[in-house]
Amino acid sequence: MGSAAAATSFPLFLLVSTLIAASTPPSSAAAAQTPQDLLLDFKASLQDPSGALSSWSRSAPYCNWSHVSCTSATAAANATVSVSLALQGLGLSGELSAASLCRVPGLAALSLASNAFNQTVPLDLSRCASLASLNLSSAGFWGPLPEQLAALPALVSLDLSGNSIEGQVPTGLAALGSRLEVLNLGGNRLSGVLHPALLRNLTGLHLLDLSGNQFTESELPPEIGEMSSLRWLFLQGSGFAGAIPESFLGLEQLQVLDLSMNSLTGAVPPRFSVRFQKLMTLDLSQNGLSGPFPEEIGKCLMLQRFEVHDNAFTGELPAGLWSLPDLRVIRAQNNRFTGRLPEFSGGQSRLEQVQLDNNSFSGVIPGSIGLVRTLYRFSASLNGLNGSLPDNVCDSPAMSIVNISRNALSGTIPELRNCKRLVSLCLAGNGLTGPIPASLGDLPVLTYIDLSSNGLTGGVPAELQNLKLALLNVSYNRLSGRVPPSLISELPAVFLQGNPGLCGPGLPNDCDDAPSTKHRGLALAATVASFLTGVALLAVGALAVCRRLHGGEPSPWKLVLFHPVKITGEELLAGFHDRSIIGRGAFGKVYLIELQDGQNIAVKRLVNSGKLKFRAVKNEMKALAKVRHKNIAKMLGFFYSEGEVSIIYDYLQTGSLQDLICGPKFTVGWKDRVRIAMGVAQGLAHLHHDHTPQVLHRDLKASNVLLGDEFEPRIAGFGIDRVVGEMAYQTSMASDLNYKCYMAPEQSCAKNPTHLMDVYSFGVILLELVTGKPAEQPASHDDSVDIVRWVRRRINVADSEILDPSISRAARQGMQAALELALRCTSVMPDQRPAMDEVVRSLQPLCFSVHPQTPLPTEIALEP
Repeated sequence: MGSAAAATSFPLFLLVSTLIAASTPPSSAAAAQTPQDLLLDFKASLQDPSGALSSWSRSAPYCNWSHVSCTSATAAANATVSVSLALQGLGLSGELSAASLCRVPGLAALSLASNAFNQTVPLDLSRCASLASLNLSSAGFWGPLPEQLAALPALVSLDLSGNSIEGQVPTGLAALGSRLEVLNLGGNRLSGVLHPALLRNLTGLHLLDLSGNQFTESELPPEIGEMSSLRWLFLQGSGFAGAIPESFLGLEQLQVLDLSMNSLTGAVPPRFSVRFQKLMTLDLSQNGLSGPFPEEIGKCLMLQRFEVHDNAFTGELPAGLWSLPDLRVIRAQNNRFTGRLPEFSGGQSRLEQVQLDNNSFSGVIPGSIGLVRTLYRFSASLNGLNGSLPDNVCDSPAMSIVNISRNALSGTIPELRNCKRLVSLCLAGNGLTGPIPASLGDLPVLTYIDLSSNGLTGGVPAELQNLKLALLNVSYNRLSGRVPPSLISELPAVFLQGNPGLCGPGLPNDCDDAPSTKHRGLALAATVASFLTGVALLAVGALAVCRRLHGGEPSPWKLVLFHPVKITGEELLAGFHDRSIIGRGAFGKVYLIELQDGQNIAVKRLVNSGKLKFRAVKNEMKALAKVRHKNIAKMLGFFYSEGEVSIIYDYLQTGSLQDLICGPKFTVGWKDRVRIAMGVAQGLAHLHHDHTPQVLHRDLKASNVLLGDEFEPRIAGFGIDRVVGEMAYQTSMASDLNYKCYMAPEQSCAKNPTHLMDVYSFGVILLELVTGKPAEQPASHDDSVDIVRWVRRRINVADSEILDPSISRAARQGMQAALELALRCTSVMPDQRPAMDEVVRSLQPLCFSVHPQTPLPTEIALEP
């Protein structure tokens, strides 16, 4: 039946074209062409601004060329050679033509991923008769998915993910049959219904990825369940609706099943997972699934991640789930699960996260929770848990987040001296009594404490002053006594209301009964109250995060992520403390936050952002996040509340260019300085010339140039004016004295910003690299704090040392050329400055002179 379906679905024109191609004899000229000739013809159709393919020449065998590899099946002299081209991430563009490429004998693998072709998928790729692997992911392709690719007789892997492919998946691809093992179409714009004939014939697939498309008004095709060889199935975020087909029970080889972020409804089929003995990841989150979850999941002995949050599941979580030997993550929050939490398997468990918020669990918290040595997050707010808080709740050396708020806990808060990695403790809305343990002040990284709405007594421990707290909420308890003054004056968020017995500055009771002092205290209290009001406004977002987890009013905080990052709004907020600050700029402070999985992120917390609407901010952030280039910092997402926006970036360990230049000794060699200059120029050129619409940076400076491995630069902080608005942007710029060294002379009086203002800023950075001096000189340094004026006053003075004397004299010629280019970029007259694409061309000879054997950083290499 499968072969018959394939034959009927194979378009007639494909059969005809294949027969014609097979029967047409090659011309004598084509027959005379060697593989070298054919590859050089293919190269001629490409634009290779970085010279990545410069080694392709007739002077060397093609198997020795860069990005070309050859293998032979046997050692015989006339053995067939298998050729692979790995051209990913080289910044290639142009009108790609594969006519000559497909005539290369033995071409088995072709990767053009992460380039910038900006065209439809070439139809002549269908002539590559020996091609087994074709990877065109994230390469700027658009238009329909060519049915002609079905004519590739040897194709085993097809990856077109991360492009702008649109329309319906053509039925003709069914002709690829059981030999196709990988079909990755994720992250495109596909729509329509998947034809059953297509899926019935692709029975050999090991990986099927249709995620991030919009198969509107389409149910999950039951034919997928017939793909018995599937190991990885990614269908998340593709608009699928309806029930999970029972045929999926036949996918016995599955290792990863991701159906999240769709509109699926109904119950999970009975015996679901009973045959999934190899399943490692199950993600059904963010759907509308209901009913009890099948007990058979407890037999999936290889399961590592169980994510079913944000559905409507009822009944108890399967008992066998908790004892699975390799389970790391349980995320079941925002369902209707009931029952008691079982005892953990102690030292045998490998659990890292347990999130059960907003369900109907009851009973006590398992006493074995502290025996799980790998557990770093336990969150079970908004349930009906009772009894006391176990003494060993965070005996795990990894425990960082405990949130058991809005339950029915009673008794006292135990001493938590072993919680050395605890960052966040949220016990609000219970029936806890007794004092706040003073030992909390000994926990080295505790930054977020919410004990509100309990029955706690005694005072606010002075030991809490030892902590760098982002939030302390002890409101609505029965506390009394003097509040340590530093807790009020230094905290960004402190909530003490609802405790009539507390006294101190700014509180109704000022701790002093003397009439004259009390009179003076009223004035002081009014002043402090005004201060606290301002502090409270800044802290409303912090309180709202915990309120969202406890129930109550919807939180005004919103966390939007464009890339996979394991962080919550609560964790992000907890990271906003002085010890985490790694930079300050016109728009606010930059924080370094280490996530639980070891990843580091940099968060720019914007000030003067006004009353920004979430929808407007999200639209601008999404547009900026689409700017992808190897020299542009990856924007991971943003954190929003009314009046404040924080941008999340990927953190680079080396820090910023400013850190390097202003360090104790700027010892970076000329070769790496040229690499930095070229990378910054290429990233800026991409913003100005390659990205549509054009993006102006408007805040380019050394602190916004982040450095990765081997000093590969990435530009951060671009386009913030579009987020905060022009008025807030101008206000912030006027307050940043450090930025004025990078500001073009016309910027203060021009009506509209231009790309030439960014060119001026780049010129200042180039001067920093050439001279080895920061743009802002110390006030005692000669008579100028502006490096542009410092250089111009010395340029015509004999024996004046401008070029960094620490650089070898062998590099002086290149440094002099860079100095002349920097002076052009910082010309007082804007029309005398070069555009950034011209700057890139001017820097290329300098790169070749110091990197003769190394491919250049690419001008338009998109970030994968």
